[in-house]
Amino acid sequence: MNAASRQSCMRGFRRFLLLLIAAFSSCAAGDPLADFEMTVPGQRLPAPVFELADLSAGTVSLDRYRGKVLLLHFWATFCGPCRREMPQLQALWRQYRERGLVVLGIAADRGSVSVIREFVHDSGITFPVLQDRDGTVRNRYEVVALPTTYLVGRDGRITGRAPGSRDWGSRQGHTLIESLLGDPGGS
Repeated sequence: MNAASRQSCMRGFRRFLLLLIAAFSSCAAGDPLADFEMTVPGQRLPAPVFELADLSAGTVSLDRYRGKVLLLHFWATFCGPCRREMPQLQALWRQYRERGLVVLGIAADRGSVSVIREFVHDSGITFPVLQDRDGTVRNRYEVVALPTTYLVGRDGRITGRAPGSRDWGSRQGHTLIESLLGDPGGS
């Protein structure tokens, strides 16, 4: 094979690689969970049901939200990234709650509920916030770091998991929520 033939062959191979890369990129770009770097379960299992105290000494059960898309946000007042995410979650709650999104903040603080209440009040948080004082719910959801967020579809099954903070106010965050709200199963 002469030099001209090798160059022509290499150009063809490069074009083939670029087309292949473009094909794979367009497939991956269409998945809002992947675009938002969510961990997707191999099998969508039912979200573990729980009952926790809210900030006014009432009790809230996960079953109460059946048929809604849930964003379960495990956080704590002593966690800087958690605190920075809360206004974005509040904005999502305000924008999408009428369409079926429920944001549940699950506080990992072990002390007095007054610290959580004060933070929630000062931050203008209006979505439900619960306290998981003894860590039972965190253990059931295998939360090892804060913040960690789970998305649960309308069918009550886990759709995705996000360990670490995310930019919920970003285009990808909104696209993800809208895709879950638009899907009858929420998955």
